Amino acid sequence: MSLLVVGSVAFDSIETPFGARREVVGGAATYFALAASYFSDVGVVGAVGEDFGPEHMSVLQRRNIDLSGLERLEGPTFRWSGRYSYDLNSRETLDTQLGVFEGFHPRIPEKYREPEFLFLGNIDPDLQHAVLSQVKRPRLVGCDTMNFWIEGKPEALKRTLSLVDVLVINDSEARELAKEPNLVKAAARIRGMGPKTLIVKRGEFGAAAFGATSPFAVPALLLDSVQDPTGAGDSFAGGMMGYLGANASSTIGDGLMRRAIAMGSVMASFTVQSFGVEGLLDLTPGQIEQRYAELKALSHLEAD
Repeated sequence: MSLLVVGSVAFDSIETPFGARREVVGGAATYFALAASYFSDVGVVGAVGEDFGPEHMSVLQRRNIDLSGLERLEGPTFRWSGRYSYDLNSRETLDTQLGVFEGFHPRIPEKYREPEFLFLGNIDPDLQHAVLSQVKRPRLVGCDTMNFWIEGKPEALKRTLSLVDVLVINDSEARELAKEPNLVKAAARIRGMGPKTLIVKRGEFGAAAFGATSPFAVPALLLDSVQDPTGAGDSFAGGMMGYLGANASSTIGDGLMRRAIAMGSVMASFTVQSFGVEGLLDLTPGQIEQRYAELKALSHLEAD
């Protein structure tokens, strides 16, 4: 397995000023895997309920995502409902029903035990750590987390972060985790916890990366239509990790990591232009390459 993601597969109900969708296939692992599938072979470890039927499974299967690690458990699938205002950077969670995800304990199938790249989705840090104990050390481990775990399980999170190579979180989470309002200083503190690279998602303002060399920032593409930002961060992570997987024969140096981050921004841009995962289902290599070229042009500076 080239790339493995562990995280949520869910039903989302979404309201934005531009429309609404009910009970569409979503979840962090879903967005991640769909974005990554354009670059790498990807497998999913997660859990769904009895209500997750063949028509829902086909959303992932159409992109040839390996679902051997997707468990079907007794009970309902995880559900999330949210509403966005015209400021699409913020959202109101209307309802969360964990369903089978409440008792989810990731079990890594034998065929997944040696992934070259592993991404730990936003789940309990103790479960993230348990995943790491079930696999041979991957070449690169990426991780996501959120305020809930930063506040509720800080020591368990730090134990997991000590084994992580790349942490992907938003700017408020970075400041809270580091207990430091300045983002540059926060990044230094977080990198001291273990991750060699911190990538800070900044919504419509793109992303910033802090690693061994100078900081790097990539803009978000300037789009004439944004419908739904749900899953944009997970699509970003999937595009980035998928691109790294596609270049597995190369050394993961500064240049490759920067290109991977840019590709993450590209894949997130497709997500936000449609509702749910619709924008990630039928892309062509030409569309992805064209948008990558647009991103390069957007941030290009001529030499003096």
